[in-house]
Amino acid sequence: MIDRMSLSVTNLLSIKDLTNDDINLVLDTAKYFEEISKRAIKKVPTLRGKTIVNLFLEPSTRTRISFELAAKRLSADVVNISSDSSAIKKGESLKDTAKTLTAMGIDIIVMRHSFAGSSELLAKWTDARIINAGDGAHEHPTQALLDLYTVREKLKKIENLHIGIVGDVAHSRVARSNIFAFKKMGAKISVIAPPTLVPPEFESLGVNIRYNFDEVIPEIDVIYLLRLQLERQTESFFPSIGEYARLFCLNKERLKMAKENVVIMHPGPINRDIEISGDITEMPESIITQQVASGIAVRMAVLYLLAGGGLVSGAVD
Repeated sequence: MIDRMSLSVTNLLSIKDLTNDDINLVLDTAKYFEEISKRAIKKVPTLRGKTIVNLFLEPSTRTRISFELAAKRLSADVVNISSDSSAIKKGESLKDTAKTLTAMGIDIIVMRHSFAGSSELLAKWTDARIINAGDGAHEHPTQALLDLYTVREKLKKIENLHIGIVGDVAHSRVARSNIFAFKKMGAKISVIAPPTLVPPEFESLGVNIRYNFDEVIPEIDVIYLLRLQLERQTESFFPSIGEYARLFCLNKERLKMAKENVVIMHPGPINRDIEISGDITEMPESIITQQVASGIAVRMAVLYLLAGGGLVSGAVD
């Protein structure tokens, strides 16, 4: 039985701000909310009367839709704002946008922004609860939480697992949040990438840095592939896409070297045959679609807990 009804933080800005108890609370609460998505009527009145703004100032499909569905299934009122439809396009500052939303009595703002640290700034300018849905290449805390949840559901544990994070680490907010989250929960982390895509500061994060995918793949319990973020790269970090795929793409031949019970993850969207062969996404080892499904339950839990919560058992009965 869950007896806590809120997190120890008022905003979800970074995985680093959460305690282990906070993380377990989110995961346990998500387990309750997962059942709602299996119902014929996928809605409960838990956040009726609350207003949530999805302020997405950078492109998103999965995260924005996931947060919108999560809020609506909790019966909250939802307003979606994109960069094209906001006054920011006309030159309004983020601070003035925050003041405007505060004056309208918004309860929670879920924000994605290209600037690292933007969610922390927003939290200084409004009384609304803030959820960081991705700030530049900095962090993406709810992605890490849903990844923890998906692994725990699949493998029944997180502690002592060996997580291999493969690919464009330098430009990935997912990599940073997952390193913080999985390490907090007792997992071992290996970062596997070309040397040019591993920033020097990663050496201080307590991870193993490996440059040869083939050498480390037999040791890994979870292969976590990252999207190659060409839109964030301002210079060439490898000779060609083909060369990158040859060394770091997870294909059937490479998968033969992995553990028998290995699981495969990817935050999406996928560049097929660059990070992972398309046929592997359909194999039993892949839990990529489970990640998407888990995202709704985990984000329901985060919204619920930041909004103040209530009796979880009553919320889903």
